[in-house]
Amino acid sequence: MPDLLVRLYDLPGVASLVKRLAARGIVIRRAMPYEKYAVVEWVEKMFSKGWAGECDVGFSNHPVSCFIATEAGKIVGFACHDSTCRNFFGPTGVDTEKRGSGIGKALLLSCLHAMAAQGYAYAVIGGAGPTEFFVHTAGAMPIDGSTPGIYRDQLITNDADKRKESS
Repeated sequence: MPDLLVRLYDLPGVASLVKRLAARGIVIRRAMPYEKYAVVEWVEKMFSKGWAGECDVGFSNHPVSCFIATEAGKIVGFACHDSTCRNFFGPTGVDTEKRGSGIGKALLLSCLHAMAAQGYAYAVIGGAGPTEFFVHTAGAMPIDGSTPGIYRDQLITNDADKRKESS
């Protein structure tokens, strides 16, 4: 899976999508520090320990670099940036029952806009799984020679394959 590059100065808007989701009862927002354990536990349960570790790092950043999607007070998706490396987007995931509803797109664009607001001109999506989604949604472009990228020589865990399932 290649790394992708996104021009943050040329992003589509996200406000109207967030508003449409809110009208359906789905809230897209930056996670709050007091939600750290609930979010990290959800990410581990739904995806993997590795992603939970990356998500945990997002709560150490100021401001928190983890966005969540909630519905009726329950987490249905998440996205992080500046977790594995500075200027990197990811990990991100949406509950399997909620995929295809625009939540992933709203989370991605919310993070990318936050990165632009912090002064980044470009973002890297490391080891991008569903590259078509990132290309279509944010105009991402593959970075030649980026496979395996920073995710080489990973520790083997019992849940290593969950990462592939969420793509």
